[in-house]
Amino acid sequence: MKKLFLLDAYALIYRSYYAFIKNPRINSKGLNTSAIMGFVNTLNEVINKEQPTHIGVAFDPSGPTFRHEAYKEYKAQREECPEDIKKSVPIIKDILKSWNIPVLQVDGYEADDVIGTLATKAGEKGITTYMLTPDKDYGQLVKENVFMYRPRYGDAGYETLGVEEVEKKYGITSPLYVIDLLGLMGDASDNIPGCPGVGEKTAVKLINEFGTIENIISSTEKLKGVLKKKIEENIEQIKFSKYLATIKTDVPIELNLDDLKKEEPNEEELKKIFDELEFKTLANKILNKPKETKKEANVQLDLFGNFTPDSEEITVNSSFETIKTVAHNYKLIDNEDDNKHLCDYLLTKHFVSLDTETTSTNPINAELVGLSFSIKENEAWYVAIPSNREDAQKIVNIFKPLYENEKIEKIGQNIKYDLEVLRNYNITLAGKMFDTMIAHYLLQPELRHNMDYMAEILLNYQTIHIEELIGPKGKNQKNMRNLNPKDIYEYAAEDADITLRLKNILEPKLKDAGADDLFYNIEMPLLPVLAEMEINGVKIDTDSLKETSKVLTERMNEIEKRIFELAGEEFNISSPKQVGDILFAKMKITDNPKKTKTGQFVTSEEVLQSLKGKSEIVATILEHRGLKKLLGTYVDNLPTLINPRTGHIHTSFNQTITSTGRLSSSDPNLQNIPVRGEDGKEIRKAFIPEDGCLFFSADYSQIELRIMAHLSSDKNMIEAFREGYDIHAATAAKIYKENINEVTRDQRTKAKRANFGIIYGITVYGLAERLDIDRSEAKQLIDGYFETFPQVKDYMEKAKKIAREHGYVETLFHRRRYLPDITSHNATVRGFAERNAINAPIQGTAADIIKVAMVRIFNRFKEENLRSKMILQVHDELNFSVYPDEKDKVENIVMEEMQGAYKMQVPLIADAGWGKNWLEAH
Repeated sequence: MKKLFLLDAYALIYRSYYAFIKNPRINSKGLNTSAIMGFVNTLNEVINKEQPTHIGVAFDPSGPTFRHEAYKEYKAQREECPEDIKKSVPIIKDILKSWNIPVLQVDGYEADDVIGTLATKAGEKGITTYMLTPDKDYGQLVKENVFMYRPRYGDAGYETLGVEEVEKKYGITSPLYVIDLLGLMGDASDNIPGCPGVGEKTAVKLINEFGTIENIISSTEKLKGVLKKKIEENIEQIKFSKYLATIKTDVPIELNLDDLKKEEPNEEELKKIFDELEFKTLANKILNKPKETKKEANVQLDLFGNFTPDSEEITVNSSFETIKTVAHNYKLIDNEDDNKHLCDYLLTKHFVSLDTETTSTNPINAELVGLSFSIKENEAWYVAIPSNREDAQKIVNIFKPLYENEKIEKIGQNIKYDLEVLRNYNITLAGKMFDTMIAHYLLQPELRHNMDYMAEILLNYQTIHIEELIGPKGKNQKNMRNLNPKDIYEYAAEDADITLRLKNILEPKLKDAGADDLFYNIEMPLLPVLAEMEINGVKIDTDSLKETSKVLTERMNEIEKRIFELAGEEFNISSPKQVGDILFAKMKITDNPKKTKTGQFVTSEEVLQSLKGKSEIVATILEHRGLKKLLGTYVDNLPTLINPRTGHIHTSFNQTITSTGRLSSSDPNLQNIPVRGEDGKEIRKAFIPEDGCLFFSADYSQIELRIMAHLSSDKNMIEAFREGYDIHAATAAKIYKENINEVTRDQRTKAKRANFGIIYGITVYGLAERLDIDRSEAKQLIDGYFETFPQVKDYMEKAKKIAREHGYVETLFHRRRYLPDITSHNATVRGFAERNAINAPIQGTAADIIKVAMVRIFNRFKEENLRSKMILQVHDELNFSVYPDEKDKVENIVMEEMQGAYKMQVPLIADAGWGKNWLEAH
């Protein structure tokens, strides 16, 4: 049974590229691989899922087609192809060649025509044929054994459209009428004009009454009024539109089934391309794992001696070096004397690369299984730690002088984790620190920063992966404690060694990039601050959360009743299927609802937000979902995250997640607790200080706008901040030409949205949507803003110019944000980069300033022997648990260091408050 798949390359490439537009996949060489990754994923999914016997991929030619020659405006409205797609296409063709999948391309004809011709010929031969494309035009080609295989919205799989499905989808009686439908209504994506004033509903009605366009034109006497006039005045344009919309089925290309027969890929060539692209996960998924063969080298070595393996020929089917191909000296230490000798030896060095093997990824609960050290590339030691706590502590104590020696630099990968684990054993890691994960983050903030990935891209080395020791994630995964030290030591020693090798590469790169000051004076000093905050944790009032849970649940039940009233029946609001059936099948709140691969209506947050104005029930369902999420994520979940040993919640603060430099937090994510509204306030009320202490909160006031004033040197904005005016009222007063005391609440709100919106590059349309005003008023507001603050406009243009010249922008502390799309000829792509060029220096500088303040406050607390502790950082806010007798001293230190963190043209101002909990203090 032959099964042919024909793929529309560019349609799938564009779809993949724009799916990642906000978070592009960029490799270490600066190549945006979004389009390639998405295309290859789609191709692999189809091959595995559908098992085609024959396959081909059609591309548009590089030059014009017959449609362009007939109509110069054809697709003229489209933005120029993004440069990243242009770079991706040759690579995709190379991948197809290595996959032994033919590229189908004919000069003068689009991919649609090539696929149309081959699909028609295959269908005539009785071959079941699927045309893989999101393009609706292909509906005209569907017949008895020729199908559309169409990607659904988002990640909802594919839908197969045969004759019946096409007829149902478009409300017509034959797939052939898709041509007439497009000829009448036009196609904006291809700039096909159609008949002015005739939309899809009217077109469908005409086709069902008369059939083809030709029949409609010859029967205009049966039409009435405006419609008759529209058709008769645009006869030639309608005919021409049908011509443009018709997919050719007679392109000069032969259907050669032998050429289209699916073959096995050339794995060696494919792997080379995937390695170059850094598609590690994809390579593992698509290709067979490389088979490694090697005779074990017989090596004798003493505690500190070098070695050379026996001369054995090693063959590895991989482009990476591995532990089996590189000479190395890794030693297992499992007795007390050797531990002491090793520590004494390491104490003579200026630096040491270290790592810990533990029983858990959670440092608060983790127990040590082993310690690793390296001071020279390709050499390392692994010290096994027994499970008995007392015996373990004895061994760790041997290395205490090393860990706590302030003169010896400590090198690690995510060293904050090791710092916290060692604190469980009364070890305070001291001295200058170098974290390879953070170093790489500063150099390439958009990339991944795990050691395995960095080893491959920077060292061309593939490490032993943890899954090789303990198995894949899941309930059957082993614990490191279950393994014999002899099975662990090479893996653990390799970690310390590779970390040292990475440091040797990354350190000079930091200096070349001008990021060494940011690294050594902000990010590295911040490590112990964050570790201390994570170890301290924060106390939660579970009784308060129980009460909140009760109140919110009651309110959610009331909302549920209202939803049932609006729906006219009861249903499961948590069931996407039942919600879809109510909204779209029963209430029909939209004519063209999106569906999943199983035919179920899509009721995602994004979809429902776009339909809020259609019916009250949509907004009510969204409110219900919001409450349920709040209950599940925070109110009911926070008590389950309390550590039974400490009685506190211990969030993790992440330095290497956001591209702007802002800290993020996880387990739980405290950055996402709602700031506005009563519901978010109820959650904050549950965060309390230590027993007998007060909760103190300090928050930067409008820090991003102050940074904008400083960066732009705008006189009016600087004056407003220096005079201590309410910046939003001052903005409104200037825009609306009012006395500041006479500014209305509505004017202030609009000015506030403009103030913050401008920072994020808001458009006229975006501001109109956000303020629910018409576009003319939004334009007047933005124009008025730039008249008020003309140098802000200059700053924005200057930021974009700097980005175009250098390929990146910087914060005041030289944190870089790379913007490779800033010179794109595609306006949508370039627009994203331009907005980041404006915003990244502002948001990044705000992030740097609060980090500086945190380090200084932490150090002042230590110097002055304060017992009070910093416990939370959320956005521009710092929170503390403070002993009453230290109240004045803490407030003075915090305000001094926050407001003095950086000298700008306008004052840095922090607001502060005290209370029994976070809500009261904030």
